[in-house]
Amino acid sequence: MNSIFLRIYGGMCAALVLVALLGVLALHLLNEVRSGQYRERLAHGTFALMGDNLQPMSPIERQRALAVWERLLGIPLELRPLADAQLDLGQRTRLQRGQVLVEQTGPHAARVLRLVSEQSQLVLTGEVQQISEQLARATIYLLADELVRFPVAEQPQKLADIKEAKGFGFDMHLMTLDAADMDDDQRRRVSEGDTVMALGKGGDSIRVFAGMVGTPWVLEIGPLYQMSPYPPQWLILIALISLTLIGLIVYLLVRQLERRLKGLEAAATRIAKGNLEVRVPARGADSVGRLAAAFNGMAEHLQQLLAIQRELVRAVSHELRTPVARLRFGLEMIGDAATPEARRKYLEGMDSDIQDLDGLVDEMLTYARLEQGAPALNFQRVDLNALLDQVIGELSPLRAQVSVARGICLSSAHWDDAWVDAEPRYLHRALQNLVSNAMRHAQGQVLISYQVGQVRCRIDVEDDGPGVPESAWERIFTPFLRLDDSRTRASGGHGLGLSIVRRIIYWHGGRALISKSNNLGGACFSLSWPRDQDKP
Repeated sequence: MNSIFLRIYGGMCAALVLVALLGVLALHLLNEVRSGQYRERLAHGTFALMGDNLQPMSPIERQRALAVWERLLGIPLELRPLADAQLDLGQRTRLQRGQVLVEQTGPHAARVLRLVSEQSQLVLTGEVQQISEQLARATIYLLADELVRFPVAEQPQKLADIKEAKGFGFDMHLMTLDAADMDDDQRRRVSEGDTVMALGKGGDSIRVFAGMVGTPWVLEIGPLYQMSPYPPQWLILIALISLTLIGLIVYLLVRQLERRLKGLEAAATRIAKGNLEVRVPARGADSVGRLAAAFNGMAEHLQQLLAIQRELVRAVSHELRTPVARLRFGLEMIGDAATPEARRKYLEGMDSDIQDLDGLVDEMLTYARLEQGAPALNFQRVDLNALLDQVIGELSPLRAQVSVARGICLSSAHWDDAWVDAEPRYLHRALQNLVSNAMRHAQGQVLISYQVGQVRCRIDVEDDGPGVPESAWERIFTPFLRLDDSRTRASGGHGLGLSIVRRIIYWHGGRALISKSNNLGGACFSLSWPRDQDKP
């Protein structure tokens, strides 16, 4: 996998699968523990109340009480010695601490045990098949039997004390009939001494209402909720474990990538300090590998730009020296001129030198702008026939002894449909530079021709001059290159025109080439680029 995202995503998926398996196992064990705690919480208060009531009774009273409670609860109750209860050490310890022990004996059945007293070592045991309305009625009966011993006004507080002392696992309240959250039919049934079980507002809980005989109170038990299978505290723990495992796996995956990125950072720091020879290993085809390759390309380009800049500074200083020297000489000679004609001659020479400097600055600015990066190119459909006519009309008068004309122009479509996609201003400049260069070196003739195909187009500019040696074809577009300094000086030019042409056609996605002219025998400069810029 070459994508960093796919690596990290695959690792995270594997971690999540592992965490899910561990989570299911953990939740299964957790639910078993929580189920036992839930059953103990529901049974604790009722059996603790019964066990405490049995302590002061005689054996006969205990048998009577057990018989009554059995009918109320609907489950068998018995007292047995602690030694006969078949309990392990942990269970015995919990009973001796006053806790209620619930042992599950079936899907919905359980055995409930409560130690009556430390002295008697008797254990109250009940076999509960399922929690039913009858169990709630028994709990209400036991609570009413306790509260009836106190004055009516003190009963709400005594109920709160019993709940705290006996460890009931649910809320209990005493309230008036009007204050109870019941409908009219439920109030009627409670007033008649019935026990009412009602669903809570959310439908996930049960509340039990029963009237207290001889008092204005209604006893409310609940809400009683079902056991929550996903306790928040355990879910938080599982989430922390998940994040830890995912973090470990992602760290192992990303550590190698971080090392490679640190290598890039170190290389960038060294380049910033001036060491442009630094390169980084471009291993792999992933994002970091592509980044390393792009980084090396950037460093290579920077090195080339700085080399070009140094050459540009050196060449510019050389190019400026000659016209400036001529201007200084002209200024000195003006002061010594004896006649107006001589003064006018020197002024015209100085004006020519100023035009030469202006042209040099213009070409340097154009070249620097093109070398900095891709300019804002507004590609449009350009008619090559109109472009050639425009350039010929602009440049032909400059050298009357050189004939500038069209050569063979071919198009895959109709003659009048020789359009191409280009930036009009820059393409005009490139063609103008090629024709100007050809006119400077031509003996008497320059031909401009084009070929427009379905995919690419080409413009050729030929002259009948001495041509360019084949050994210099690769160097001819180098800035400020002078193959023959005296000839270039005589014909004008600064050595930037062809460099500008090459950069313009490069931003058009094409190439600038040179070859020997088959028609005129001199040099042939060609521009080739895609006809439609919307297509790759």
